[in-house]
Amino acid sequence: MIAATSVDRRSFLDTRARVSTADQNPDHQIDALLRAGVDRDHIHVDKASGAKASRPKLDLVMQLLCEGDTLKVTRLDRLSRSVLHLVTLGADLRERGIGLHVIEQGIDTSTMEGRAMFGMLSVLAELQRELIVANTNDGLASARARGRVGERRPKLTEDQAALAQQL
Repeated sequence: MIAATSVDRRSFLDTRARVSTADQNPDHQIDALLRAGVDRDHIHVDKASGAKASRPKLDLVMQLLCEGDTLKVTRLDRLSRSVLHLVTLGADLRERGIGLHVIEQGIDTSTMEGRAMFGMLSVLAELQRELIVANTNDGLASARARGRVGERRPKLTEDQAALAQQL
């Protein structure tokens, strides 16, 4: 997976690119950031899986961001693999007064439409979480109705447990 992000600060620019394998190439993302006005000298390449919420360069960029800055990414899926992580990042950015500009998807949280898009993502993430909880509760209720109490199955047989207690 390849990703690129940048911090657009009045006089400061920082960029992050991510590849998950050595044979992947972030050039198209870097080109998009360059077209968006990002200085090549501020590009950092991060080799980490997009499935991981914590990535060193993303963490660094998040620490560098200040109120009034804008975080730029080529596409939302390059910033995060899960909707929950994406929404959490978006909420953190909003709370800190930091904008988000998604170049290829035209999302800009400094606009009413961009904030609405992030709001919709938040609602969908909350719905997803609630569906998971409801399905889990339904499964537990069904198992209890069949006599399962939800305990972990013992690793030892009764004979093994008795021998362990004797020893």
